[in-house]
Amino acid sequence: MTTTSAPAPAIRVLGLEKSYKDVHVLRGVDFDVERGSIFALLGSNGAGKTTVVNILSTLLRQDAGTASVGGFDVGSQAGQVREAISLTGQFAAVDDTLTGRENLVLVARLRHLLKPTQVADDLLTRFSLTEVAGRRAATYSGGLRRRLDIAMSLVGNPSVIFLDEPTTGLDPEARIEVWKVVTELAGQGTTVLLTTQYLDEAEHLADRIAILHEGRIIANGTLAELKQLFPPAAVEYVEKQPSLEEVFLAIIGSDTGTAHNRTPSPTATAAPTAPTVLDTK
Repeated sequence: MTTTSAPAPAIRVLGLEKSYKDVHVLRGVDFDVERGSIFALLGSNGAGKTTVVNILSTLLRQDAGTASVGGFDVGSQAGQVREAISLTGQFAAVDDTLTGRENLVLVARLRHLLKPTQVADDLLTRFSLTEVAGRRAATYSGGLRRRLDIAMSLVGNPSVIFLDEPTTGLDPEARIEVWKVVTELAGQGTTVLLTTQYLDEAEHLADRIAILHEGRIIANGTLAELKQLFPPAAVEYVEKQPSLEEVFLAIIGSDTGTAHNRTPSPTATAAPTAPTVLDTK
């Protein structure tokens, strides 16, 4: 009898710690991200989300713990990690003086790809940017710029893409455009790690959600699993399901300031709720 082991996760993080002088940003972060899935790292400003992404993308070294991407250690095998990933930060890395096509051709040439123009045209078609390909990026709307930015990140077909708060500052219509792109990426086999402070974004997109609070992962599961951490719904005439916002506030202990680390149990996935952003005051 032969047995097949489960494939290794695309991203594995164990005991990750990072401090800036006396400020402890990460205090032992652990999580796995399965291949071809969308994993949301949810937390308010200052929770350490960008620090995690910077470590995983080899831009920053951790103080303790280990992290691997695509089976490669981010410290000792940084070169292999960089070949496997792409990073889209909070602000678009688009050159406004170039056209959409020229931006893509430039990145393809920097990656030493064959037929850079063909690579650019394929991505323009994939992201529905063909009609604006000849326009300078400075004339693009926020949604178009973000789509171009993500398209640039996919030059070379990385297996893992990091999206650090990709919809910050976008209007609702542009956010929906980006959500559609992210969903399509995962559908085509790309592993997506998404950081966000928008509860509805995590609720709408993610296969799994990890809540990062005060440098620690205090909950990690599917939306349905996280909802089981909330007290049973009160039933009057209809059943009222908790929103992700209510789950989040209950987990971090908004009234007492005390976080409760609990392990969720599996159940079915629930539907998204209305847009809400974490309190960043």
